[in-house]
Amino acid sequence: MKISFVLPTVGMSGGIKVVAIYAKMLADKGHEVVLVSPPPKQLSFFRKVKSLLKGRGWPKVNVEASHLDGLGLNHIVLETYRPATDKDFPDADVIIASWWETAEWVNALSQTKGAKVYFIQHHEVFDFLPIERAAATYRLPLHKIVIAKWLLDVMKNTYGDHTVDIVPNSVDRLQFHAEQREKQSAPTVGFLFAYADFKGVDVTLAAIKKLKESMPNLRVISFGSFPPDNFPQWDDAIEFQLSPAQDKIKALYAQCDVWITASRTEGFNLPAMEAMACRTPIVSTKAGWPMESIISYENGVLTDVNDVTAIADGAKWILSLSQDGWKQLSKNAYETLADSSWEHSAMLFENALHHAISRQSEREI
Repeated sequence: MKISFVLPTVGMSGGIKVVAIYAKMLADKGHEVVLVSPPPKQLSFFRKVKSLLKGRGWPKVNVEASHLDGLGLNHIVLETYRPATDKDFPDADVIIASWWETAEWVNALSQTKGAKVYFIQHHEVFDFLPIERAAATYRLPLHKIVIAKWLLDVMKNTYGDHTVDIVPNSVDRLQFHAEQREKQSAPTVGFLFAYADFKGVDVTLAAIKKLKESMPNLRVISFGSFPPDNFPQWDDAIEFQLSPAQDKIKALYAQCDVWITASRTEGFNLPAMEAMACRTPIVSTKAGWPMESIISYENGVLTDVNDVTAIADGAKWILSLSQDGWKQLSKNAYETLADSSWEHSAMLFENALHHAISRQSEREI
């Protein structure tokens, strides 16, 4: 197949990571893959002048590292941030939008650019977006591929689309793995840092603060793509690593006795899966993949969104287990992923693309 992906500005987000994995695996299978994305948005002239007047100098837009780097893929970056149009793509068998704005662009393309697919990794109706426009993209006549059952249900029940393919994410066992181990000598928790409100880092930090009341020797590990300097609840005692190399992340997961994820909403939550692949039990809110896979007190702990006390209590329960009890929980977390592989997911994704092409030929999309 000739396959085009239409991306937003690329970076180190989980969504870009998933697209990069599929694009690489499809290319390795012999498909012709092209990826198109805009560069970062330029600051307005007013904001540049404001920065200059405040003594910060004339700002520059830095090009961020991305999960596409070093994969040898045909990635075309537009000359400026603008909608992608027909002239930006070769004729193809299938063209894939990867978030709400790119769905608008793909919908406007000619049929020669391929069967139109909407790869949905979250229900993107957030306050920081034009919600009505974003929601309208789920009603466009595009073939939908979703990554989780809850998104399948939203597409059916909210948007009336009953012809949706589900392709669950997986985890790279070569990258994320760990030997069997015992608990750390000092109780250790970890979490992913992000500024986005829906990631619930404020809730995580509140739960950790509560946990420290009964476990003053608690060690806390975190990593993220941005420094936490301006996060109001940040605790300087947290051992933070900025943008660690991908091959170093498994060691961070494996240093933890419990991984906390307190998202208010998630499309999937890859870090939760990665932590479990590294034999680290998780405490998670009911958001994304964990609510489909975690059974409380069997392979982790599941809590309600924004429930600081429940998150702290769940982490305390895990940290208070005996060595044998913790090792069993760790084993259960690891075995939750026994049937998961990117190879299987890539096969499902490839099948979903053929489904889209078939639907286009039958004029269903």
